[in-house]
Amino acid sequence: MMVVCLHTLMGKYAASIDDVRSAAKRIKGVGHRTPVLTNNTLNQMAGRNLFFKCENFQKIGAFKFRGGWNAVSILDDDEASKGVCTHSSGNHAQAVAYAAMMRGIPSYIVMPNNAPEVKLNAVKGYKAEITLCEPTLEARRTTLEKIAKKTGATVIHPFNNPDVIAGQGTAALELIEDIEDLDAIIAPIGGGGLMSGTCVATHSLLPNAKLYGAEPKGADDAYRSLKEGRMLPQENPDTICDGLLTSLGENTWNILKDHLDAIYTVTDDEVIKAMRLIWERMKIIIEPSCATPVAVVLSDQFKALEGMENIGIILTGGNVDLSKLPF
Repeated sequence: MMVVCLHTLMGKYAASIDDVRSAAKRIKGVGHRTPVLTNNTLNQMAGRNLFFKCENFQKIGAFKFRGGWNAVSILDDDEASKGVCTHSSGNHAQAVAYAAMMRGIPSYIVMPNNAPEVKLNAVKGYKAEITLCEPTLEARRTTLEKIAKKTGATVIHPFNNPDVIAGQGTAALELIEDIEDLDAIIAPIGGGGLMSGTCVATHSLLPNAKLYGAEPKGADDAYRSLKEGRMLPQENPDTICDGLLTSLGENTWNILKDHLDAIYTVTDDEVIKAMRLIWERMKIIIEPSCATPVAVVLSDQFKALEGMENIGIILTGGNVDLSKLPF
């Protein structure tokens, strides 16, 4: 796939490397600079050197803090006084609620009625006003529209917001600063906010590195979209990866289609196996959505790729309901 240089397309995308750098300044000292870990056993299994950017150690237990804080902190006082609102199955909900609590402003969060209890409880703990809805994208959108109209709160979209995209890109920015000779970076794709920000940061700082996305087979709209060359909607998603159920947005798709080298899909069984492997071998907790890129790099299809020795993997989050483990 042809690499498109961001410098020649400045202004075409929702976020630039300058936006990512500005976001990094806002996040510094507020969020965690998460560690990059390695594991010899996993290196041997993958046949490569794997570098795990551990966003499961981030504030609220996921990378979503980065985009949430960047988008909420950038609001002026008049906008912020009316509060913020969003819809999310969990991690973005926590990020916006936590950021709002830090600014001392109200937050209104729409969550599906099947959201994991651990994420629901966390959002409650950050003093958000929660509205439950049916677990469909349409129900999320319409419920959020009503709340935004009623309260006047600023909508912080989970992934299609330029400030969210820039914030998420700071994870890759830090990874590249810590590990300079990466041949590729891989991350999960839900709405595409993290992967979009990763593309922006990587193509500016490591222009020769490959960029790969990971999706569950039961929620593969980004895979199908890249294959068809046009944005396709998510259709009846069915996967254990609750953080990857949503469709791409226009802003995220515009970045992904020009920068991704490929997207790989994995089964839920492969996700569960990879999740358990990280728990057992690295002694850290990750959630199913987070395990998708791990499952990809351990697959025979990915191992067959040549010319790559050092792979960066963004471990996106560790918010797991310990009473409902899949293994």
